[in-house]
Order: sequence, then C-alpha cells, then structure tokens
Amino acid sequence: MSIERFPPNSRYAGVATGELTTADGEKRVFLRRRFIPDPASLVSMGEVRVEAGERLDRIAAANLGDPVQFWRIADGNDAQIPDELETPGRVLRLTLPAGLSGGGNFGNGGGGA
Repeated sequence: MSIERFPPNSRYAGVATGELTTADGEKRVFLRRRFIPDPASLVSMGEVRVEAGERLDRIAAANLGDPVQFWRIADGNDAQIPDELETPGRVLRLTLPAGLSGGGNFGNGGGGA
C-alpha cells in the first residue's frame, strides 16, 4: 500500500506505507521505516562552513534553496541527530538526494535542489 502523504521535498516522500488491522478491526495506516543512505553513496555538490548561530534549516535555505531540505545535509554528513551538525567552524558536505547523480554545474557551496 502506498499513499502520498508528503510533499516531494520531504525526506519521507516516496517512503511506503503499510496497513495494520487492530484486534477490534480498526485499520491503521503507518509509515514504513526510512533507511538513511550511506553518505559515501551520495553525490557531493560542495561544502559549507557553519558560522556561529547558524541553524541547519537556514544553511539548507541558503545553499539548497529550501529550508525543508535540511535532511539532505544530515544524510550527507552521517548525522542521525541533525542539530549536532550546527557546530561553528564545522565543514558540512552538501549532497544530492539518494538516487540522483551529478551532471549539473553546482559550483562550490550549493545551488540547485
């Protein structure tokens, strides 16, 4: 079963759903597990250094054009807890989502989503 419940820019877009029938016969739809991709398998499109006070959503907005895409930065830097990437001075890898290959001219530090 698959129900599109998330917009295309969501980390959950395309994740399958399942259905569970409870003991009393009620059907409940649930989201199946999203597996975090191996960062080494993701196509790099640049890097960005974290400045003091920056948040991941703002870094995503400035470099990927969409604050909701913060999850791409987390995936590309092997972070299960995205807030841990907000350390000033840390260099973050910007990547394409899993399954997409390069080919565009992304320059150094972002652009394109």
